[in-house]
Amino acid sequence: MNAWCKHLLTVVAVVISPCLLAPTSATAQQTALTKRQIQQQHDSAMKKCDVLKNNAKKICEAEADGQKSIAEAQARATERDSPKNRLNLAETRADAEFEVAKARCDDQVGEAKDTCRRNAKATRDKAKEQAKRDSQTHTQAPPDSGATDTRR
Repeated sequence: MNAWCKHLLTVVAVVISPCLLAPTSATAQQTALTKRQIQQQHDSAMKKCDVLKNNAKKICEAEADGQKSIAEAQARATERDSPKNRLNLAETRADAEFEVAKARCDDQVGEAKDTCRRNAKATRDKAKEQAKRDSQTHTQAPPDSGATDTRR
């Protein structure tokens, strides 16, 4: 390879390099912004819980924590849409709903409280199983529709 070709390749590499790095930098900036927004929303929700007392405060905090967890999982799924991230989002949603339901159960006593907790756990487990089934269905190749192009 002669000197002129080497020089041309060097110039091309220098010109293209920033273009290749820009999306990563923009994505990193967007991710950081999203994380800050999620944290700000969580802080705001937790401040609203501060005025509450007893179990109402626990329920409020469980809701705020759940919303934060779901938002983080949603951000990951949006940033990189994959079956694993979609499954994680669905499971995070089920766990967050379970924590809120469990906190609500604490308003009850005795057998009613125990039944409430069992029902909350069963609902969570069912949602997680459905999420697993859905993720397995979506990761398989779509069936051939059988449609063919008849134009020739």
